[in-house]
Amino acid sequence: MVSDDSANLTCVIIGCMVKDYEGLKKQAIRLRKEGLSYGEISKDSGIPKSTLSYWLKNIPLERHQKERFYTKQIQYLSLGAQSQKERRKREIEEIINLAAEEISLPITPDAYRLIGAALYWAEGSKGGMLEMTNSDPHLILFFVRWTEIIFNIPAINLKARLNIYPQQNESEVKKFWSELTDIPVKNFGKTYVKPFSSGYKKNNLYYGTMRIEVPKSTNMKHKVFGWLKAVLSENEMKVKLVQRKWQKLAGTSRPINL
Repeated sequence: MVSDDSANLTCVIIGCMVKDYEGLKKQAIRLRKEGLSYGEISKDSGIPKSTLSYWLKNIPLERHQKERFYTKQIQYLSLGAQSQKERRKREIEEIINLAAEEISLPITPDAYRLIGAALYWAEGSKGGMLEMTNSDPHLILFFVRWTEIIFNIPAINLKARLNIYPQQNESEVKKFWSELTDIPVKNFGKTYVKPFSSGYKKNNLYYGTMRIEVPKSTNMKHKVFGWLKAVLSENEMKVKLVQRKWQKLAGTSRPINL
């Protein structure tokens, strides 16, 4: 049998709980009418969002309050996208740094020679003399040093040409590439300036496009492709077989300007 004291205590506890419940609900309603979101009310009062949704579903909002919620949602989405972008950027940097640690330096002479040959295969001129055209300072400097180490041709004997936009300072761009490569400014030929266009993509690291020319180097170019032939020889048979099978593709016409 429950004593009178226990019953009274139970009533007091239940009464307090009901009172506290009603107080929290009134507080939530007041905050909602002030224009706070469920998240803001939950953070302020500790009431779960699910409870707030049930309590406040019939509380009307003013137009400016709805606009405020919409603006904040856009901001949160933007911050979330930016956060994901930054996280992915860090992941990529980590991948690159770990991969760099896999390479043993200094590179062996044979590896260095073949790296340069592969870069030339991808980016170099296939006709005439040895020529490399690119806008990446790292690649251009590598080619200049590679030419000196592999073919014993110093930078002072190389020729160069620039390809720039009208708004760029030709003299300053020449000085940049000359300082980077040690090719004298007097070795630079006539600069090609692209026709003016109203649409330009801003790039604070753009130094124009640099073309390196190695004089009297036709035989050197053939030598480079000989090194590549040796590396690719194990694939040569399959390439020829597939090309022969699909010979009909070779007769496909293409636009003259390609």
